[in-house]
Amino acid sequence: MLRKKKTGIVNIRMVITEEKILSNIDKVQKLINPNSKKQIVQLDDDAYFKDLIESIKMYLIEYPKKKNFPASVYKAAYGLVEYATNQFEENTKQIEELIRQREKNIGLSSELRDLLDTVIEKDKDWKAYVKNSAKLFQEDIVEALGIIGRAKTDTSDNYKDALKLVHARINNLESNLHIEIDMERIEDKSKALSYIGIEIADALKGIPTPIEIVEEEEKSKIEQEQYIEETRVEVKPSLWQRIKQSKVARAFTYLFKARGTAANNALPEGRGE
Repeated sequence: MLRKKKTGIVNIRMVITEEKILSNIDKVQKLINPNSKKQIVQLDDDAYFKDLIESIKMYLIEYPKKKNFPASVYKAAYGLVEYATNQFEENTKQIEELIRQREKNIGLSSELRDLLDTVIEKDKDWKAYVKNSAKLFQEDIVEALGIIGRAKTDTSDNYKDALKLVHARINNLESNLHIEIDMERIEDKSKALSYIGIEIADALKGIPTPIEIVEEEEKSKIEQEQYIEETRVEVKPSLWQRIKQSKVARAFTYLFKARGTAANNALPEGRGE
């Protein structure tokens, strides 16, 4: 009787622990949800986030009987890694687009500077150049260039205001301040996402897939094969393949190399690793 009672107590404790870990996984998912009001901003300064990840990781690593690992926790942890990987991929696309926009802006700043010089020097074709610039620059810049070109003197208030506006636009295009801010914000989120992908995904590899999930996957695989046979579409790569193909680790490194700051943005090390 005492043995049964002791076993019962142990089981109750494991259920409570399982519920706690499921709750922590849910909290992490909310923190990385782009639509959530409370999101992680700075990984290095967010001890709460790191503690949540650490608790999940240690539960996965230290669970005594891996063959009997709770399917609910395995599924939730796997889903968290998959969700983080998807978010990371979206962030990488956003970074790439911002980089292209930054390069475009730098090119535009150079063109606008050359155009301004042409207008100031009253080149014979300056009016045609200004007219064509309407395809590249906003109306206020085109009007300002026209004022500068038509001015009889460079001391009038209109001339000075127009010149000031054009110079300000050139500086904005060169600095790309808003793009830099957006890139930094996205990179901070990507740090957290890659942290999940590396810490939790690595811990999951040491756990055999629970039988219930294997059966679900087999059923899904059969259904997928039937669908492919009928529609002849390619199967998307598995989560593990995507991680292996650098959607988390190497893509994260690339992201920072693109900004030339890879050395200053190393991934945080897992505790006890």
